[in-house]
Amino acid sequence: MNEALGWSLTGLAGIGLGVFFFGGLWWTVIKGLSSAAPALWFLSSLLLRTGVTMAGFYFAGRDHWARWIGCLAGFIVARMVVKALTRAKIGPDQPQALGASHAP
Repeated sequence: MNEALGWSLTGLAGIGLGVFFFGGLWWTVIKGLSSAAPALWFLSSLLLRTGVTMAGFYFAGRDHWARWIGCLAGFIVARMVVKALTRAKIGPDQPQALGASHAP
């Protein structure tokens, strides 16, 4: 396989994995803040997201270190995109995790 094609495919796999991981994290935070059992949401989401992402990295990278780098680069790009998209979704009427009131 051509090296450029291999890097492109692993980069796309990294983007897909990043969208799954960070989009799932955003969805979990939204659901967890309004849930009666947030610990269950966060723990199950962590296990599922991490397991799928690690398996995806393993199958995309296989035994070639350059593919791992391409997948990681795509993962980082997806993180920046999801961060930019979800930052725009938070409005003044939605609860903020940082501003939550709690005992000192």
